[in-house]
Amino acid sequence: MTIKSIAAGLLATTMLAGAAQAATLQVAIDSAPAGLDPHLITAFNSVVIVQGNIYEGLTAIDIDLAVVPGLAESWEVSDDGLTYTFSLREGVTFHDGSAMTAQDVAASIARVQAEATGSPLASRVSPITAVNVVDDLTVELVLNAPFAPILTSLSGIAIVPAEFESDVDALQQTPVGTGPFAFADWQPNSYIELTRFEDYHQQGKPQLDAVRFHFVPESATRQVGITSGDYHLLPAIDPATALQLQGIPNVTVQETRDLSYTLVGFNAAREPFGDPVVRTAFNMMLDRNEIIEGALFGAGVPAGPLSPALVNWALDTGEYACYETDRDAAMAMLEEAGVELPVRLTMNVLPRQDTRDIAQVVQQQVSGAFEIELLNQEIGQFVQDWQNSNFDLFVSANGGSPDPDEYFYRTFRGGGSTNVFRYDDAEIDEWLDAGRSETEFEARKAIYDQVQRKLACEGPIAHIAYGNLFTAVANSVEGFEIYANGRLTSLVDVTVQ
Repeated sequence: MTIKSIAAGLLATTMLAGAAQAATLQVAIDSAPAGLDPHLITAFNSVVIVQGNIYEGLTAIDIDLAVVPGLAESWEVSDDGLTYTFSLREGVTFHDGSAMTAQDVAASIARVQAEATGSPLASRVSPITAVNVVDDLTVELVLNAPFAPILTSLSGIAIVPAEFESDVDALQQTPVGTGPFAFADWQPNSYIELTRFEDYHQQGKPQLDAVRFHFVPESATRQVGITSGDYHLLPAIDPATALQLQGIPNVTVQETRDLSYTLVGFNAAREPFGDPVVRTAFNMMLDRNEIIEGALFGAGVPAGPLSPALVNWALDTGEYACYETDRDAAMAMLEEAGVELPVRLTMNVLPRQDTRDIAQVVQQQVSGAFEIELLNQEIGQFVQDWQNSNFDLFVSANGGSPDPDEYFYRTFRGGGSTNVFRYDDAEIDEWLDAGRSETEFEARKAIYDQVQRKLACEGPIAHIAYGNLFTAVANSVEGFEIYANGRLTSLVDVTVQ
């Protein structure tokens, strides 16, 4: 063998090795995000990009929905449960090269709490009355009362550089975090690309060079793309697509029970939904099993206020009398309440295939009593109207949480940070305040049992279904694990062959 041929062989081997290591994971989602600021976003297509990939919290949630260390490697709690002292990891840097310190933690919490920010996460940190910077790697959180879910809540509070504390615009387009991937590029109507953060604090991770999130509105196009090899991952696909991809060569569909749920939301500030009798009657007209069969291809279970995945908390939906479909009784209740029928309303529809299908079935099931016009909106308009409570009704999907307080308090507490329903009930407020300060499990469960029983029929949400969460994964991808909360947390361990 000549020197020239040896050199050529070595070059080819080097190029092949480089190609195996320099991989970009191609992900397809159904639409572009409405923004990327971790303290402002609510839509799935924003959260799935930033949470755990670009940003991290003091704590994290593992695949079993347990709290584990995040940017804080450990913490101590005072005997009275009012002071939490967090020890931060050494050597953590932001994507801009600056060191992450306790001052950034303090500024991030203050940013979420600030009224000017308008963060939907504000209720998660409302019991924190002081954040004391002890030194660069130690931060102390002081509470006004014991706050049982604080460690779970902090997992969703991304730490951002302190310089952004008063800036509510910059991070929407150009995020800066500590996560395994750094923001690289956003091509409107095309893709967002993240690149490997070379100085990530977990040595040897991530192994991917980049992750590119393609915006592909058509489900059929995404399906063709993963079967042809153009895409490696389709997160949170609808049940119809999951069914079609079952058994396709070189594609695996991972599945778990979803923490998130589909819902119909009522504006309690608009008639007739200010009356709990009307909300109960609407629930009684729904046939959730029919909705699941018709819109979700049977992949789901009727939804109560908490997911059955939360086995320690969720009540069986058999406890809720309004879940027994009874159209005649519902009509009688509406007439007795003095509601002039039919009630003409509009319903905002989240731009997803499952929610579009659910909206159509619900429209049919309540017709005669409620004549509903469906408004199919693009994601930006839907989110804006949701935030401004500009709706009679809406159909959407909402992410769940491992602790009931994270969902219930911000959603149903009067003045809660995502109480877009304008719902206000003194009894619910009292129970929710007690639930977050009670630290004994059995006592907390008794409180949240009461909350579930009342919200299921009288609350401002008709919970529709907890579906099965599906993600299609090309067989060339190794290391991906599906999380029940829908996060792509495992991308840090993914490789592409």
